[in-house]
Amino acid sequence: MKSGANIFLTGEPGSGKTHTINWYVSYLRDCGVQPAITASTGIAATHIGGMTIHSWSGIGIKTELNKRDIDNIAANKPVAKRISGASVLIIDEISMLPPYALDMVDAVCRRVRRNPEPFGGLQIILVGDFFQLPPIMKAQAEKPQASLLNEVAARFAYGSASWQAAEPIVCYLREQYRQDDKDFLKLLSAIRENKFGEQHLVHLRKRKIEYNQAPKGLPKLYSHNIDVDRVNSEMLAKLPGKSNAFEMTTQGARPLVDTLIRGCLSPEILELKIGASVMFTKNSSKGVYANGTLGTVQGFVGDDGYPIVVTNSGQRVVVEPSDWLLEEGGTTLARITQFPLRLAWAITVHKSQGMSLDGAVMDLSSVFEFGQGYVALSRVRRLSGLHLLGWNQRAFEVHPDIVAKDMDFKTTSESDLATFAKKPAKELKKLQKDFIKYCGGSIS
Repeated sequence: MKSGANIFLTGEPGSGKTHTINWYVSYLRDCGVQPAITASTGIAATHIGGMTIHSWSGIGIKTELNKRDIDNIAANKPVAKRISGASVLIIDEISMLPPYALDMVDAVCRRVRRNPEPFGGLQIILVGDFFQLPPIMKAQAEKPQASLLNEVAARFAYGSASWQAAEPIVCYLREQYRQDDKDFLKLLSAIRENKFGEQHLVHLRKRKIEYNQAPKGLPKLYSHNIDVDRVNSEMLAKLPGKSNAFEMTTQGARPLVDTLIRGCLSPEILELKIGASVMFTKNSSKGVYANGTLGTVQGFVGDDGYPIVVTNSGQRVVVEPSDWLLEEGGTTLARITQFPLRLAWAITVHKSQGMSLDGAVMDLSSVFEFGQGYVALSRVRRLSGLHLLGWNQRAFEVHPDIVAKDMDFKTTSESDLATFAKKPAKELKKLQKDFIKYCGGSIS
C-alpha cells in the first residue's frame, strides 16, 4: 500500500482487514495526505468513518451512465472537487459492490481527473471478502438462485473491466484473530471451502436449542428484518415502566444526512427501558466499549437522562451521545448525533457484518443467500457462544465459483508477496517516499 500500488486486501472474517486499513489511513494522514474513505454500503461506511462510494463518486443509485450523465457528474462542483483532490481511494466491503458500479466509478474518475489511467490515476485500495454477502443485483429476486451460478463474473466486482484494468496486487491476510476455538475454525473453513459435512454438523447439533432456552442478554440473529423488529418490540413491551425516547439530531444537507442515517446502526428514535438488552453501535474513542459490545440498561442519570449500561463483562458505562460524521478533506459535511446504542434482542445478519460477538442466538432456518450463514456464524468467537434455533442447507453453502476464485486470489497473493520480498529495502523506501510526494505530502 505504502508504495502506491493498487491493492485488493482480502482474508477471512477476523483476519484484520479493517485494522490494516485504519493503520494505512493513519499513516497517510501523518504524512499530510487525506485519503478518500468509502464503502459499498452505508453500514460499512460508518464502520470506517467514510461515505458510500455511490455518494463520493456522484453515481448515486444509477445502474448505468451515458456520456451526458458523466458530464453532469463532472460538472457537479463538490463531486469534482473531492475526486480531483484525492490521491488514494479506499472502497470497503467490495464484495457487495456490483461490477457495473465499479465501472461507473472508474469512468467518472477518469473524466473528472482528465486522466485515461484506471480510476484517473488514483491509488485504489479494494477491501473485502467475496465469501461474505454479495451485491443485490437488479431483478435478482425474479431469478431462481441456481441460475445465478452462471453469472458470477457479471455479479462480482472482480469481473468488471475496471478491476482488470487496475490490476490490483492481491494481499491475502492468512492469520485469524477473531476465533480461538479449533473445532469452530475447522467448521468455518469447511463452509468456506464448500466441504461442510456430517463431522462438522455434529458440533452444531450440540449447540441446537429451543427458543425458550435462549440465554438472556445475547442478541438473536435473523435473516429478515421483520423477525428482528418483531422480537425487539415484543421484548421492550414486556419490560415494566415507561420507555425513555432519545431522538437523533442532525446537521448538514439533507441528502448527506440521509446517507449517514441509512448507515447508522443506532435508530433515529431510540426507545429504552431499564432492563433493555442493548448493543453498542460504534467503537469508543477511549476504548471503553466496541461496536458489538453487549449490555443491559441499568438506569438513567442526569438532567438529560443519559443511559447507564452494564456490559456483559460487568463494566458500568454512563453512555454519552456520539457523532457520526461525513467528512471531506478535514471538513465536516454532515453530522448526526445519537447514543451509540440499539436494542439487541435481535439484529439482522446483514447488519451484523463487521461485528465480533462473544455470543449470539441464531435462526438460520430462513437463510436464502450464499454466504449468509457463513457471515452469521463467523461473527461469534467460539462454539460455546453459539446457540442455534435452526438452520437450512443454504446456511452452510458459499458460492461454488467463489471457492475457485479464492484459490486464485491466494495463489496470486503468494506470487505478489514473493515479488515484493525480492525488492531491496532501499528501493521500497524510495517508492514509498516518491508516492507520498506525488500525493502532496511528506515523510518526516
